Amino acid sequence: MTAAASILVIDDEPDLRTLYELTLLREGYRVETASSVAEARAQLGARRFDAVITDMRLPDGFGMELLQELRSQNRRERCVVMTAYGSAENAVEALRCGAFDYLTKPVDLRQFRSVVASAVQDAAPAAPRLGGGRGGAPRATGAGEGDAPAAALQRLVGDSAAMRSVKQQVAKVARSMAPVLVRGESGTGKELVARALHASSQRSAGPWVAVNCSAIPENLLEAEFFGARKGSYTGAAQDRDGYFQAARGGTLFLDEIGDLPLAMQSKLLRAIQERTVRPLGSTQEETVDVRIVSATHRDLAADVQAGRFRQDLYYRLNVIELLIPPLRERREDLPALCTALLERIAQESGAPVPRLTGSALERIAQYPLSGNVRELENLLHRAVALSEGDELQVESLASAGAAAALPPTAPAPDAGKGHTPRAAEPTATWPPLPSDLQGWLDQQERDILVRALRETGFNRTATAAKLGISLRQIRYRIDRLGIAMPSVGESADDAA
Repeated sequence: MTAAASILVIDDEPDLRTLYELTLLREGYRVETASSVAEARAQLGARRFDAVITDMRLPDGFGMELLQELRSQNRRERCVVMTAYGSAENAVEALRCGAFDYLTKPVDLRQFRSVVASAVQDAAPAAPRLGGGRGGAPRATGAGEGDAPAAALQRLVGDSAAMRSVKQQVAKVARSMAPVLVRGESGTGKELVARALHASSQRSAGPWVAVNCSAIPENLLEAEFFGARKGSYTGAAQDRDGYFQAARGGTLFLDEIGDLPLAMQSKLLRAIQERTVRPLGSTQEETVDVRIVSATHRDLAADVQAGRFRQDLYYRLNVIELLIPPLRERREDLPALCTALLERIAQESGAPVPRLTGSALERIAQYPLSGNVRELENLLHRAVALSEGDELQVESLASAGAAAALPPTAPAPDAGKGHTPRAAEPTATWPPLPSDLQGWLDQQERDILVRALRETGFNRTATAAKLGISLRQIRYRIDRLGIAMPSVGESADDAA
């Protein structure tokens, strides 16, 4: 029979200390208590524990001191800190210093039991568990579906110094409950890193729920995140859970978190802080046990300064930041990436793919690949489709790509009048390729938006309808491209 987990509880208030002790004893744990830093040090010096639960402020010091000592000694105990309500900075700092999790006073006993169970489970040696599926649209996967931790880390292809650092951080960060912000350019593999984080954690047997925040209509955000009760809105024919409930015991991955509107940001902040959600149409809050991992290609710090993202939510999400390097900073990983991607293409198509030669690899290396690994994968898909024979032909791919990138040739002035058409102009007369493709595309988009806005009198709703996009999308693009809007004479929809 497995021995009961041992827990050290440190709190200077006798009534609370007794309450925590009795609660844990009823759960079957072995419990020791201490009322000060000195007593705790004596207990920790005499024996090992599975978990340590400590108040932040003690008569002779701070719980943070014990946390730092445990970390410096490489002790196995997982540390949970308890902090007064509203002391968000203390909780965030504790997580950054290596705390497994935190609790806010007054402590909710259901949440208390849940956090302690997670900490004890994480501290105990366990066989690797299986993780979940791939992100994009909202979805959940459970135990037994996905990759073991080692396999998940192996899917982060590359042995460059930058990628070795990412893998080391994932393995280290996976051990705690601290929220993680995965940041990087589009196409760098942020979701793959988040999946590896989940698969490497003690929550890997729980669900993996991935949500694309930019793909959910604004009026449905609250119901999608927190659930809804029957009759709470038109079409709500039955009770339904939200993403937080679906991710209980697992990981909730919030992709493109920077696209959430401010109103939803404040509700998300409360759910993360209190670990409770209130379904739409309900009067009762529900406790949820999830780990939050978010991702963005945006500079959220700049968005905070511009007032587009809440500072308090940013600090809650960015307890630990994983920065994913762009492909241009790890070009030495190209051979391994090409090999892995071609193997995936072969597996998906069920047919052998052309062999990657040294000359083909050299040509691929000449591409700027500003779209990172996603662009590389698309490039290889096209190369496989256009190749003939058993060798990958990147030359035909380059020709096809160049032709697609060129603007159509204008007809000769006398075309269609019975005259012989002039020969196509030589390539030397084509306009030069932009040195900054993304900057060039942004400028084209900006010009189109400014023109449409002027034609509609800077009415965002009319402009969105004119261009066939949503009001939310037009607002996002205006902000992203830095288009100045008039301060007076705004329409009613703009003021709203």
